[in-house]
Amino acid sequence: MKLAEILSASRVVAGVTVTSKKRALEEMSKLLAKGAGTVTDAEIFTSLTSREKLGSTGLGHGVAIPHGRMSGVENSIGALIRLKHPVDYDAHDGQTVDLLFGLVVPQQATETHLKHLAAIAELFSDEAFCKQARAAADDAALYALVTSRS
Repeated sequence: MKLAEILSASRVVAGVTVTSKKRALEEMSKLLAKGAGTVTDAEIFTSLTSREKLGSTGLGHGVAIPHGRMSGVENSIGALIRLKHPVDYDAHDGQTVDLLFGLVVPQQATETHLKHLAAIAELFSDEAFCKQARAAADDAALYALVTSRS
């Protein structure tokens, strides 16, 4: 599975400034809504926060993968944010988060959802990749890095 299939350059942003996990999820929802047709950012935010209530999607090492399945979404949609300043994300390792890859998939796409999550987790578990992502000069460089590696 290639992340380029679910990610577009318009949904990759480097240098976002937020002060909390909630604000990071709001920004992620806005980006994901750009590819979600009639689904609103508020609906996506509700889906992401509902998933967070089940347990943090913070992977550790400064990475989080907020995600959810939603009715009204026709295809898997990804978005990537690099925060200017890390935020407390309730990650399992207690570290703050500065790289967030958001994902929404159609409600019935359980297997697809799991495949996407596995591919994202594998990529962002690579310390060298994360270092490059944190050093990417701008949105375009960050998008090019992710799509070239997946």
